[in-house]
Amino acid sequence: MAQRLTLRTRNPYNTKSNRRRVIKTPSGKLRYLHLTKLPTAPKCGDCHVALPGVKAMRPRAYATLSKREKTVQRAYGGSRCANCVRTRVIRSFLVEESKIVKNVIKAQQAKQH
Repeated sequence: MAQRLTLRTRNPYNTKSNRRRVIKTPSGKLRYLHLTKLPTAPKCGDCHVALPGVKAMRPRAYATLSKREKTVQRAYGGSRCANCVRTRVIRSFLVEESKIVKNVIKAQQAKQH
């Protein structure tokens, strides 16, 4: 007959936060090993791709990490991926260029009239 197992915490329900696995201890007994939730990597705010260079951890675990492990050395480091930053820079540059062109055209038309 299989050995009976008792829960080692006070939570008796089969929830996502109460996952467990049966392990055998060095003394040969079976016991529940409570598992933690799996971490997910932080995602880019624009395209929702996992950010490369940033560790995947549970939210509270980021408090113990150093700054270089939480971000990337770039503008929008731990928030946006490199491709989205590139498109943002190009877009802002083109917007500024279009404003300059618009002002130049307006000045030429004013000169003609």
